[in-house]
Amino acid sequence: MNTEPFVTSSINYSVDNGSPLEYYLYEPGPSVTVNRPGTDIRNVCIYDGWSQADQCSVDREGFEIFPFDGGFDDFDQDDAIKSRFYPQVIEFVKRHTGAHRVEVFDHTIRRRMPEDLAQQTDVQRPAVQLIHCDYTVKSGPQRVHDILPEEAEEILKRRVAFLNVWKPIYRTVEELPLAMCDATSYTLDDLLVMNLMYSDRTGEIYVMRYSPKHRWVYFPHMSPHQALLLKTYDSEIDGRARFMGHTAFEDPNTPPNALKRESIEIRTMAFFDTVA
Repeated sequence: MNTEPFVTSSINYSVDNGSPLEYYLYEPGPSVTVNRPGTDIRNVCIYDGWSQADQCSVDREGFEIFPFDGGFDDFDQDDAIKSRFYPQVIEFVKRHTGAHRVEVFDHTIRRRMPEDLAQQTDVQRPAVQLIHCDYTVKSGPQRVHDILPEEAEEILKRRVAFLNVWKPIYRTVEELPLAMCDATSYTLDDLLVMNLMYSDRTGEIYVMRYSPKHRWVYFPHMSPHQALLLKTYDSEIDGRARFMGHTAFEDPNTPPNALKRESIEIRTMAFFDTVA
């Protein structure tokens, strides 16, 4: 019998209705009919992961949590994040994965804010309340080509993993925590491609269809001295976690006067010596 504490909350799955799922990062014309993701809202149990925090593996469940206290708090300074925080993240990922090289390619600060695209910037965005994984079988290698075009062909002969580092920035998370879908609890058939529609290109990520087999985990009250390591793509096909669905959600235990969540996610590419 499972005795772990949990909360019950609604999260946003997507429906496979035979048409491409799309999310526009610009305002499409009035003639465009959008097949939106996240329309299958389900109530699920989301388990408190703290009792098993030291047993999670980014290569099995798709996520791990570690102490992270680099003393950096200039998160309102974009240049400082890149020059002083990125190196801390690189060392963090190397230490916990064994990667011989890690490249940071962007970051996003998440806050509760309007979904209105006009109020968002490249690095200031709302928390995403849609189950998703940042990359697909196709878009993972493409991202390597985009970021490191001259090295990509040689790099992709060996193992490459995309890992996000997610952490609170100023204070403990009291609302909109992050939930992760244990990668051992779903199959690749549960992943649906969603097209990201930019004005000049189309990308793709995964969203998820519902299954009662999915196991959801979160770490309530994460502090700025802790960070999640999240697997969003892995080129290795030896049975380890390759993708991991995750989403922000409304925690029913959130107090009425909760401080608004502020977090940062740093996206990295990690390179290994293993031949793909």
